[in-house]
Amino acid sequence: MKKLIIINGPNLNLLGKREPQIYGSLTFNEFFETIKSKYESFTIAHFQSNIEGEIIGKIQEVGFTYDGIILNAAAYTHTSVGIGDAVAAIETPVVEVHISNTFKREAFRHHSYVAPHAKGVIVGFGLQSYELAIQSFL
Repeated sequence: MKKLIIINGPNLNLLGKREPQIYGSLTFNEFFETIKSKYESFTIAHFQSNIEGEIIGKIQEVGFTYDGIILNAAAYTHTSVGIGDAVAAIETPVVEVHISNTFKREAFRHHSYVAPHAKGVIVGFGLQSYELAIQSFL
């Protein structure tokens, strides 16, 4: 059975409460239970942190043993050379995801330190972005 992990960055613990017009009203945990039951051919784990170093540590921890990482580094996507370097340093393929269309937002969100090292990037499909990323590992 393939092992996947979803790693979420800062403020994504507030899904369901935070700016529902952009992020929707579903909490990530509610969504996560749905995708775990829908994709039973995978073992899917989830990790969220608001702390950059914890995200880097988790990428390094799973980056040689998991079959795939779905990474929504959130705001760190646009600011963290360290997270980009961590993705470059591992063997596990990474799909970068974003709930919102980052290209419709502020100009600084148009750049990603993760994308050059990722298998692919999915933006703007709401929580379905995660599901599309899972499907890329089928």
